Amino acid sequence: MSTGVEGETNGHALRTARHTEITKLDRVVIRFAGDSGDGMQLTGDRFTSEAAAFGNDLATLPNFPAEIRAPQGTLPGVSSFQLHFADYDILTPGDRPDVLVAMNPAALKANIADLPPGGTLIVNTDEFNKRNLVKVGYDTDPLEDGSLESYQMHKVAMATITRAALDETGLSKKDAERAKNMFALGLLSWMYHRPTEGTEVFLREKFAKKPDIAEANILAFRAGWNYGETTESFAVTYEVAPAKLAPGTYRQITGNTALAYGIVAAGQQSKLPIVLGTYPITPASDILHELSKHKNFGITTIQAEDEIAGVGAALGASYGGALGVTSTSGPGLALKSETIGLAVMTELPLVVIDVQRGGPSTGLPTKTEQADLLQAMYGRNGESPVPIVAPQSPADCFAIALEAARIALTYRTPVLLLSDGSVANGSEPWMVPDVAELPDLSVEFASRPNATDGSEEFWPYMRDPATLAREWAIPGTPGLQHRIGGLEKQDGKGSISYDPANHDHMVRLRQAKIDGVKVPDLVVDDPSDKARVLVLGWGSSYGPIGAACRRVRKLGHSIAQVHLRHLNPFPANLGEVLRAYDRVVIPEMNLGQLAMLLRARYLVDAISYTKVAGLPFKAEELQGVLTAVVKGETVKGVSA
Repeated sequence: MSTGVEGETNGHALRTARHTEITKLDRVVIRFAGDSGDGMQLTGDRFTSEAAAFGNDLATLPNFPAEIRAPQGTLPGVSSFQLHFADYDILTPGDRPDVLVAMNPAALKANIADLPPGGTLIVNTDEFNKRNLVKVGYDTDPLEDGSLESYQMHKVAMATITRAALDETGLSKKDAERAKNMFALGLLSWMYHRPTEGTEVFLREKFAKKPDIAEANILAFRAGWNYGETTESFAVTYEVAPAKLAPGTYRQITGNTALAYGIVAAGQQSKLPIVLGTYPITPASDILHELSKHKNFGITTIQAEDEIAGVGAALGASYGGALGVTSTSGPGLALKSETIGLAVMTELPLVVIDVQRGGPSTGLPTKTEQADLLQAMYGRNGESPVPIVAPQSPADCFAIALEAARIALTYRTPVLLLSDGSVANGSEPWMVPDVAELPDLSVEFASRPNATDGSEEFWPYMRDPATLAREWAIPGTPGLQHRIGGLEKQDGKGSISYDPANHDHMVRLRQAKIDGVKVPDLVVDDPSDKARVLVLGWGSSYGPIGAACRRVRKLGHSIAQVHLRHLNPFPANLGEVLRAYDRVVIPEMNLGQLAMLLRARYLVDAISYTKVAGLPFKAEELQGVLTAVVKGETVKGVSA
């Protein structure tokens, strides 16, 4: 039976013919951890794919070093992949693992504090030698000194068994040991009754040019499965039934892939070519990688020499009648700011994707943060307003990309899309939409002179009275010669103007255009309709906040939740929503940037709860904070 609340499990046991118990669970959190060269991301991704194919709801949290190859066996070199899968709808990748697979002492030391007492610990004993133990500060072998007695520990010589399974392949000892991650995957697949055919097909396709390597990995995968089947160490296996999701066709998707698909869809729905001008940067590079595969949909990708050239190419494409897109992270957004300002002045559509990471400067390239909101809002010279949107989950990235394109094309403006590392690299099921239900993003280009003084001229800054968007003329269209650029424009005509009154008028006009962007009203989640405390979040905090609210309600308290996907302009009913509650809590992975904006705009004494650890919020920490606020207690780390 499903509890329907993250962080809790129910289960009952059956027995197979060989007396192995099968315990039915509603949810499980597994973390694979090892050296950055141990293939933990691939292992976790394959287990995730099989969970998705099986029909579970799921959420993932990859965590890996920024260095291409950190020193082997060290704490900075630990890479992990956490997967939460369940038979009901879940919102987060889980706070703590129920099962920890540790491939070496560094992985154990870096992750054991997160494993609750009674949790399952599977360790690769081959790596627990004196040299590796000393490297991470163990004075004694934790597998033998009794320090791990509170866990259900399974000691498995993964490398040794893998080498034995591949003995007849002719691979070297070193090459054979590289397949030990597939042994671990096979063992966990047996434990949780995951299908195997998909992984074997994947391995044959991945290593199609090296069939001997493909077969070696498959042999290691089968060896892990068979080890579970034959050893007496594992007396229990587990089943997690498929989730009861809304009818439809689903696939597992990461946030970056969903953003790329959303951009492809925007091109199709607008009937415009897409030009991505970008420069590779973690954690946004996968958007470039994915879009480069879709030239058949009219996608052109340009890997420029730097961030400035990338956004310049995208803006130039928009000037030429395409939809320009650029992708980056916080440091790159800073470099692009001048060209984004140029897009504000020229009033051309441009989608700027910022996959936020820890800062400042180079900061934490592979860790997540939400600290670019104020840069997105104000990080340009002069009065330079732009709309801002943010996805709330990996699957939501598809819809938010379409929304960014809608705003950019309808209002002729650059739009900033603020994703972040946990959304970009995390994955969840995504219902593939019906193409017929996607929004119509088609645009009309200027086709004739529009001057109001009787001349046969084209004035580029004549506007749609409903949206205040200027007309968009493709260069080379006969009779529509015009000039645009970074200098201030005369209203209507578009000629260069230094007139003070005109500048004041144009500044206010550009602001009014952004203020007038139509965004949907907020819908508050308050099942009791009696809550006096509101939790408001934006971006990737949606899942942890939602999971925490479920827990608080299960404790018998009333609490309301609302989430912002549009950050500029804010939804029209935001002020009304904020004023309807006695207390408003705003959790953010920064030092309170949204809270500051809301306090200034709506004069609401919001309670700010912040975290800048490079990791997303845990539901349990937010549960504690929210429960205390509901009770009127003082909470450490909360500022009002």
